[in-house]
Amino acid sequence: MTQNRPPRGKSGRPGDKPYADKPAFGRPAGRTGAAKPGAGKPSFGKPAQERGAPGEARQTDRGEARQTDRSEARPQHGEHRSDQKPRPSPKGEHRSNPRGENRLTLPPQTEPRPERGAARPPAREHGQENRPEHRRGQSRAPATPSGAVWLYGTHAVAAALQNPARLFRRLVITEEAQAALAAECPQPWPIQPEITPRDRIDQILGARQGSGIVHQGIALLTDQLTAPALLDAMRRPGPIIVLDQISDPRNVGAILRTAQAFGACAVIAQDRNAPEETGALAKAASGALETIPLLRTVNIARALIVLKSADCWVVGLDGTAPTRLNGPSFGNRRVALVLGSEGEGMRRLTRETCDEICALAMPGGMESLNVSAAGAVALYEITRKD
Repeated sequence: MTQNRPPRGKSGRPGDKPYADKPAFGRPAGRTGAAKPGAGKPSFGKPAQERGAPGEARQTDRGEARQTDRSEARPQHGEHRSDQKPRPSPKGEHRSNPRGENRLTLPPQTEPRPERGAARPPAREHGQENRPEHRRGQSRAPATPSGAVWLYGTHAVAAALQNPARLFRRLVITEEAQAALAAECPQPWPIQPEITPRDRIDQILGARQGSGIVHQGIALLTDQLTAPALLDAMRRPGPIIVLDQISDPRNVGAILRTAQAFGACAVIAQDRNAPEETGALAKAASGALETIPLLRTVNIARALIVLKSADCWVVGLDGTAPTRLNGPSFGNRRVALVLGSEGEGMRRLTRETCDEICALAMPGGMESLNVSAAGAVALYEITRKD
């Protein structure tokens, strides 16, 4: 028969409460006594007389005055307390609007926006503010108008002023250079000169150390020349020079100067791989650009075919050819001399179109010459009759 025994505690003795030494759930250890009446109930369940009226401070167990009205202790969303200053913003200031929102007030712009319909300033080029001349307060060189060219140097400008086919725009000159230009081209000039300091001419031409621009205190802004047609240029007497992909403007200018010296008819260059009319080309030509027509063609081989149809004997110059160039052997035939580039020489199609390939006689043993020097020697040999 089972007897009803009293519950035993941890010690095993009768009368001990089970698990009396363990704390109750949610309470710190040591508070194992009975809870006070109403201690576990929330404060909002008490009447208003016990928890105090709104806005009234009551004394707590620690002796601190505590505000019981939560609406005043913590501001509502979008509102600021009177004793709390708004946090400053690094980019602007906060201001309150009737809707209770905080907006960011940006600082005023340094440059006012243009009104509608007003002319806008020209756009600044990308990276222009980082260029050295703008950081130092210097102005850029004025841009050359389309279809115009700046010529410089005494001989080049004097020959251009005497060319009736030229259209002039500006003539800038120093006081010291007026006498030198008047000796080459007597006054009055077809355009009124502008007395300009030398450094200003350097700025106009973009001259800098190592650029190779020697303007001698004279610069002329003029329109580019219009080249005549090939058949019209062939009405002039003398041999014809054909340039196959010679791109250096100084070499082309030197060849023009040599062509004038030996009475050549014209100089033909390719339209794509040849320099345009520039100040460096005119300076190297030393005035020959105004007297020798510089023609441009799309296809050199087709231009040689046209020259053949006009009774021209096409001779290509090549240093590796076995035949030596001999001027008296051509007799009274009109010669078209073809000069190739210094690196690659004549192209294959140009070489195949020539009537004859010759080389210069160089007993000194040099492999090659500069293209302008080779052209000068070849023109001398072609025009030699004895």
